[in-house]
Amino acid sequence: MFTKRPGGRSGGPQGRGPGGRGPIKFGRDGKPIRTGRPQRKWEYKKKECKFCVEKISVIDYKDIPKLQKFITERGKIVSSRVSGTCAKHQRKLSQAIKRERIIALLPFVAE
Repeated sequence: MFTKRPGGRSGGPQGRGPGGRGPIKFGRDGKPIRTGRPQRKWEYKKKECKFCVEKISVIDYKDIPKLQKFITERGKIVSSRVSGTCAKHQRKLSQAIKRERIIALLPFVAE
């Protein structure tokens, strides 16, 4: 037999759901029905790749002002989810930024 837990919650198979939050409700098909607040799915508008829109195939590492838009204040490369670049151009972009850092056109970290 199960005993009461401290805090007033009861545990075990006494007709309660997980954590002792109330009875489990069943639908006509015999499956349990979820009660409570519905979960929201994250929906956001997909950003367009700036390089695809402008039809840029080669990302030049010498184009400092354009590449600085894809770097945070701390010197990190902005992710494709944030910047909206496609996977192909994100790879080229990160390669160009790394080249710029090596030849000291961009800093590795912010000052």
